[in-house]
Amino acid sequence: MDSKNLKRICTICARGGSKGVKNKNIRTLVGKPLIAFTIEQAWQSNLFDEIAVSSDSVEILEVAGSYGIRHLIVRPAELATDSAAKLPAITHCVRSVESILNTEFDTIVDLDATSPLRTVDDIKGAVELLETKFVSNVITAAPARRSPYFNLVELGGDDIVRLSKQSDKPIVRRQDAPKCFDMNASIYVWSRKGLFDFPTIFNFDTRLFVMPEERSIDIDSELDFEIVELLMKKSLDAKK
Repeated sequence: MDSKNLKRICTICARGGSKGVKNKNIRTLVGKPLIAFTIEQAWQSNLFDEIAVSSDSVEILEVAGSYGIRHLIVRPAELATDSAAKLPAITHCVRSVESILNTEFDTIVDLDATSPLRTVDDIKGAVELLETKFVSNVITAAPARRSPYFNLVELGGDDIVRLSKQSDKPIVRRQDAPKCFDMNASIYVWSRKGLFDFPTIFNFDTRLFVMPEERSIDIDSELDFEIVELLMKKSLDAKK
């Protein structure tokens, strides 16, 4: 199928509860609620037939509505606990919009609200990779600072420190280790079949879209928030 004829939906799933950073999804970041940056990126990409925000929080949904989102999906309580996986929330959101519109989407893109440093080109690149390679899904990551073959260690039950992953021969330089990446939770892309027939993050044909470290910070702590805020302010000052 020609990619121009594919129907695409973007989901943005944002829970109300947050232990690391209180109310982080709507906390003000350089003048805007955090979630607003992701919503604006989705609009600016011009990729999506529909954009939907899923949340258990009325306040988050109200903020999303103020930024032009018409599909405000109330997430069931069982999908909004601290231990609930995100994937069921994504499929619930997609199914809900499909039921409202009586349609089906070919490509599903989930953008994490806590990764505001991504660019529109990152979104376009990840979607293009899925649709040109005809794979089940695409995930995003940045080159890892640490290697499980070289300087990433685990503490065993005997309190002995060991490398996380052993190689056939000793690796004395990180550059000689197999390439490793840190998942940045920024962009997830699925084909329809990939999402609903194989609802996992890692499938037999999962592809990787690599993003630089400076666009890969996922806000999960106060320190993360401060770093992102610093980088955004620096970017804004550079444009003045």
